[in-house]
Amino acid sequence: MPTVANPTPTRVCAAARLERLPFSRYHRTLFIVIALAFFFDSVDLGTMTFVLGSIKQEFGLSSAMAGLVASASFFGMVLGAAVAGLLADRFGRRPVFQWSMVLWGVASYLCSTAHDVNTLIAYRVILGIGMGMEFPVAQALLSEFVPTASRGRLIALMDGFWPLGFISAGIVSYFVLPHFGWRTVFALLAIPAVFVLVVRRIVPESPRWLEHRGHAARAEEVLAQIEAKVLRASGLAVLPTPSTVIAPLAQRHARGAFNEIWSGIYRRRTIMVWTLWFFALLGFYGLTSWLGALMQQSGITVTKSVLYTVLISSAGIPGFLCAAWLVERWGRKPTCVASLVGGAAMAYLYGQALLYQADIALVIGAGFAMQFFLFGMWAALYTYTPELYGTGARATGSGFASAIGRVGSLIGPYVVGVVLPIFGQSGVFTLGALSFVVAAIAVAALGIETKGQPLEAIASSGTVTAMATATSHGESAQANGATRHEIG
Repeated sequence: MPTVANPTPTRVCAAARLERLPFSRYHRTLFIVIALAFFFDSVDLGTMTFVLGSIKQEFGLSSAMAGLVASASFFGMVLGAAVAGLLADRFGRRPVFQWSMVLWGVASYLCSTAHDVNTLIAYRVILGIGMGMEFPVAQALLSEFVPTASRGRLIALMDGFWPLGFISAGIVSYFVLPHFGWRTVFALLAIPAVFVLVVRRIVPESPRWLEHRGHAARAEEVLAQIEAKVLRASGLAVLPTPSTVIAPLAQRHARGAFNEIWSGIYRRRTIMVWTLWFFALLGFYGLTSWLGALMQQSGITVTKSVLYTVLISSAGIPGFLCAAWLVERWGRKPTCVASLVGGAAMAYLYGQALLYQADIALVIGAGFAMQFFLFGMWAALYTYTPELYGTGARATGSGFASAIGRVGSLIGPYVVGVVLPIFGQSGVFTLGALSFVVAAIAVAALGIETKGQPLEAIASSGTVTAMATATSHGESAQANGATRHEIG
């Protein structure tokens, strides 16, 4: 039976031991489980795009009131994201991640039982709390398990499950909505919440978090389990020796995670990432939540509007795949800026095509290009954000950035409902394009590059430090270990 060579001394921190592990089937399993939970959450979030027109018709809602219904879940996401970050940095990533799934599953079923619009809004708020809790914790959890060389690509790919969830919501709506109504759609989407049982069985607590909180024995136990699983999965005879150069950041319990994200080097990053999330999500959800309804307003039937929206949203698949490649080859910052600028240009073009009732192929083509850039933006956004903060503030930093973004999500659909009767569809898409431009300017002016750097190095200074050198030593040891295994 293989064993881990060179017993790890207690002075080697969790980061060093995790960073030197070869990427293996164990990491892929963790990624798939976390990404699937993210996917199921995204299905619920995307559903409103397809059912808003039917809800508006059933309850006889004005455009402004329909915008309020669309915004309700985002109000809950503001609360959920902010609270989840604080809870995850205080009590751990794993329990918060699990309870978020339970909450949105129950709330999705309750939405199917709503007898009036006010009840529906209340249930959508609860649903939003659960969804808001899951997204930032998923980012932090995955980023703390994956080695630096694979981190950006995997987090970007995880975000790719969001367009897949959006498309799946459209497919469910396409087949269910015309025959059974929007209530059945919500009831069906509550079922995936049972996936929490898989998460509970497979995903451990983050060793980085355990060590930071002073739970050394538990961190050692989890690390030993991970190392044993990676050793079996990788097929190596021994694991490379972890570097002793890497040292964890000093614990900062007294300051508090929220105060920490506004201190020192983090202040500039927080201003940047809050601006980015607010305007990017204001533009995205302001437009996306209304895509189906705006098509219907242009004379397209309910069934065709759902089908066309699914076709447009399918651009998210090549969009996030392209972004997942670019964040590692080009960098997080330029990928984020380029996707925002491209999304702004295509949103304006799509609005013009829809306004002047251009050929449907042109409308779909412009919408496809818009969603290609915007889902690429999501991949860059989710990759970039958790890398900006240290272990003690990572979930809080990601959570509050997401919460500020959800404020934009909350405002966006409602503002569209107000702007639409006054400025028409042209005004709606111009508003979305301007929002993306402001977000791009914030990243270009205030953002740092995090590509290829260990989390602890970025948290310390935002530049490559001795830790990066230590990681390269670990990679060399990993290569040597693999060579020894092949020769032996």
